[in-house]
Amino acid sequence: MPKSVIIAEKPSVAQEFAKVLKVNGTRKNGYIESEDYIVTWCVGHLVTMSYPEVYDEKLKFWRYDTLPFIPTEWKYEVIANVQNQFDTIKELLTRDDVDTIYVCTDSR
Repeated sequence: MPKSVIIAEKPSVAQEFAKVLKVNGTRKNGYIESEDYIVTWCVGHLVTMSYPEVYDEKLKFWRYDTLPFIPTEWKYEVIANVQNQFDTIKELLTRDDVDTIYVCTDSR
């Protein structure tokens, strides 16, 4: 049976979603799962834009001759201290039994 994934902003909000949707499932490492839903959460931001020096080491220090810096392709990276939750969400979103994803985080 297909499941819907709900991604909340933080664990306490995920618990409220689970309560309202009557998700009486099993709490696992980083998510709550029932027959119909998987409710998971972020822990603040999971991904950030890469710093300029990732593009070119010369951009580590700002100088007038290297500004403005506007990349042709933007790079992102997972924030190290939330890597486990990022991996959990990534795994959930690629499961074969998931057919719907609801992103219920803030708009920023």
